Amino acid sequence: MKILLATDGSQYSDYSAQFLTRINLSQDDSITVFHAIFAVPFRNDEKFYFNTLKAIKKELGPRILDSALAILKPVKAAVSVQIDEFSPTQCTPERCIMDAAEAANVDMIVMGARGIKGIASAFLGSVTRLVTIKATKPVLAVRPPVKSHSDSLKILFAADGSPCSRDTAEILSAIPFPDSTEVTIINVIVSAFSDIPQRFMLEINDRIKEAVAGRREIEFGESEQILEQSRKILDKRYKHIHILSKVGDASTEILKISDEIGADLIAVGSRGVRGIEGLLGSVSRNVLTHSRCSVLIGKTRTHT
Repeated sequence: MKILLATDGSQYSDYSAQFLTRINLSQDDSITVFHAIFAVPFRNDEKFYFNTLKAIKKELGPRILDSALAILKPVKAAVSVQIDEFSPTQCTPERCIMDAAEAANVDMIVMGARGIKGIASAFLGSVTRLVTIKATKPVLAVRPPVKSHSDSLKILFAADGSPCSRDTAEILSAIPFPDSTEVTIINVIVSAFSDIPQRFMLEINDRIKEAVAGRREIEFGESEQILEQSRKILDKRYKHIHILSKVGDASTEILKISDEIGADLIAVGSRGVRGIEGLLGSVSRNVLTHSRCSVLIGKTRTHT
């Protein structure tokens, strides 16, 4: 597995490096620790201050990389460093990270969930968010841990039977998490009758009740097939797998179950809108925004 670890020297980047130490990477795996130096000009183009700040950033670059390397010492993977310098006219922060990932043909980008901020405007969101939205590679956005680390990891995988969901399962099966890792596969059923207001449910007649019961049986049958399909993929890697069907709003149920099981990571496919850059599906977007644990956003692979 080839990983690009994008770091800005913040504590959030440290968390992402620490997360990688919990994965059983081998000498066949590789991590590129990537840092970009951006020379953002002053409003009045005060050359002296601009050049001074630029020089300071260049001096700090190697130290930022060294701090990540120190955290990654226990990792057995081959670790290399890459530091590039850009100006706003050349490249945006998120674009240079994505370009570096594409050039190195990595399998996954890893970033802190609250890293450096986008230079364009606060409206665009953080660099991590933009990379997660726009990258063609899977992105692991690591949040600060909400509980003390244990030897085992708990992963919640949200499966919906789509090609992107299957590809996300393949990504999970390729990451060498410890053997003790527990995976819960959840499929959330969005009922065909979910748009009937609750206050009118008592008024529906027996025929509709029978239709609801019949449809629910079909829905759970379909959910079972989706869960088994995902289990077959994940069986290649994990020994401890649980399956779960829920009825309701997908984002709400995923986040609720994540808190209940104390998940360290939620894995979900992007399900973006094809042809529209920067638009994740509503479920992946909501999970990324509101999750209290780290989130892996899977991407649909290019099949040849």
